Amino acid sequence: MEFYKLIPHDTKINFVGKRSLTYAFSIVALLISIFAFFFHGLNFGIDFRGGFVVEVRMPQSQTVDLGALRDKLTKLDIGEVYLQEFGSKNDVLIRIPSSGEANDEQSKSLEKVKACLGDNVEYRKIEKIGPKVGSELVHDAIMAVIISLCAILLYIWIRFEWQFAMCGVIALAHDCIILMGLYSVCHYFEFNVNSIVALLMTACYSIHDTVVVYDRIRENMAAYRSLSVAELLNKSINETLSRTVLTSLTTVLSLFALCFFGGKVIFDFCFPILFGLMFGTFSSICLSAPLLLFTGIRVDGKDIEIGLDRI
Repeated sequence: MEFYKLIPHDTKINFVGKRSLTYAFSIVALLISIFAFFFHGLNFGIDFRGGFVVEVRMPQSQTVDLGALRDKLTKLDIGEVYLQEFGSKNDVLIRIPSSGEANDEQSKSLEKVKACLGDNVEYRKIEKIGPKVGSELVHDAIMAVIISLCAILLYIWIRFEWQFAMCGVIALAHDCIILMGLYSVCHYFEFNVNSIVALLMTACYSIHDTVVVYDRIRENMAAYRSLSVAELLNKSINETLSRTVLTSLTTVLSLFALCFFGGKVIFDFCFPILFGLMFGTFSSICLSAPLLLFTGIRVDGKDIEIGLDRI
């Protein structure tokens, strides 16, 4: 029985021939992201700008409803308050972001939260996160992303050739910069530790797809030495297109479900990952392979033969 194929196995889309359009789209997206980052900045969360962390134990007779409690605290107009259950079902972790104002104003925000919770709760810990801790976390987060990109560069260089490594990291940097642009343009999304997770997940997913395409390019370089580089790149991208699209589509459907049925907290975490995944898939198909044309690779080149010996 024949089933409908979402991506036919014999596609012959001229991705390399349309590279001018994809390059233009990427350049525009990059420019918007860079300008937004420098002129609009990021909406840093409590992890980076500081604030209060309060551990509260509710009365045993009281059922904790995080949704209702979050709505009550949001009405206090003290910024985005984060709630999290931990330990027993009556323990709640409350994160109150810094408003950037004087210490007495921040203390007033804490007092508002206490007044909203009432007198029947037990405050197990109240901790203030200062700006120094936030700046150190920003530095560590940037270093984590840079080190991961360097490690990916080194791995692809060893596994393939320097041309593949350079183009793969360019595509990765493209995805990460555009995801940062989302946080800069849409201040609805706070930039916090979850954002670092989204950046690293985007990089890992993108390079995973890119390596699949590169592996097929290397195989075809040994099998089709009569083809030009452009024809070989198109052939390799089309041969892996079904795998790339279907794998990404499966993940996208899962993330869509989490975004629209998981509530606000899940949405704030999953939507940037969904956004990064879509651009990661785009770069794996339309950027990472066509960029190889600028590196001067040859189908019958000696450097490629050395790369094939590394399998």
